[in-house]
Amino acid sequence: MQQRRLGASGIAVSDICMGTMTFGSQCDEATSHAICDRARDAGIDFFDAAEIYPVPPRADTVGDTETIFGRWLKDQPRDSVIVASKVTGPGHGWFTPPVRHGKTALDRRQIVSSCEDSLRRLDTDYIDLYQIHWPDHGLPYEEVLGVLGELRDQGKVRVIGCSNETSWGLMKSLWVADVYHVDRYQTVQNNFSLINRRCESELAQVCRRENVSLLPYSPLGGGVLTGKYENGPPPGGRFSAYLTDGDDRQKRMARRFVNERTVETTRRLAEIADSIGVTVTALALAWSRQHDFVASTIVGATSIAQLDESLAAKDLILDAETLARIDQVDIDIPTPMTEDGLRRL
Repeated sequence: MQQRRLGASGIAVSDICMGTMTFGSQCDEATSHAICDRARDAGIDFFDAAEIYPVPPRADTVGDTETIFGRWLKDQPRDSVIVASKVTGPGHGWFTPPVRHGKTALDRRQIVSSCEDSLRRLDTDYIDLYQIHWPDHGLPYEEVLGVLGELRDQGKVRVIGCSNETSWGLMKSLWVADVYHVDRYQTVQNNFSLINRRCESELAQVCRRENVSLLPYSPLGGGVLTGKYENGPPPGGRFSAYLTDGDDRQKRMARRFVNERTVETTRRLAEIADSIGVTVTALALAWSRQHDFVASTIVGATSIAQLDESLAAKDLILDAETLARIDQVDIDIPTPMTEDGLRRL
């Protein structure tokens, strides 16, 4: 497993990261710990969690993932595992954040209490990478970064990052950090996959120029790139319930991932993968890992078999011809996760 630095920090991580958002919902504790063991044995030393997990988020399960992962972490040499977690933030309609004091803004009280709660559930003295799960553009960046910097000064976090951030938001935060002499974000964790390549344009430029590492999540497009939606929503699929029984917001979200354009993209990518003797899963993960602005690609799993399919990509390098064939699919069906194919930043 290759090691890459998180931004300009001293922390190096495996270039595949084990996502934990299924722990406590699709995975019971025993299965979750078995997945962590398999990931560790394969060379993965980077694990990503969040206070809002598991998914789908529910008020009665908030924090369960950290608790489950924390019990596994307790049996590991602490300095051998790089632990990432997140404070929720506003949610922006994707989920309902936990409410502590009547509002969900990323103010001092929420950030500090979230960090303390995560440390308790993880049963650890520090979090290696602490991230803002969703930005709060209504608050001054100097306030948010200042509080995160205080947590680092106290030894409770090592480095900080953001998630679901825009190119403007990331650049603004970096400017504020430089002007006010507070900590910079070292990472940005955004949706990035072969059905959502928007990060390759403006966000990639910010990452390269400012030495910020992208941590792609959902590299398999929420499971769409496995091909399991080719004949309609499968039982147990992440978006199946949303498509059949979800409310309007859930259906809109699911249709971003599951539509004619994403299914056709997956079909064409499957032909490319088959021609070089790999699965679409391996193709998609190898493609993500080969971007110079990516430090570690986050994979999820509900079973050892699923994880093993992802691990098939750990040594896979796509040649120039294969990359060109993949690019042609994107030219033919640009940004399939948007209805009109326009590449929005």
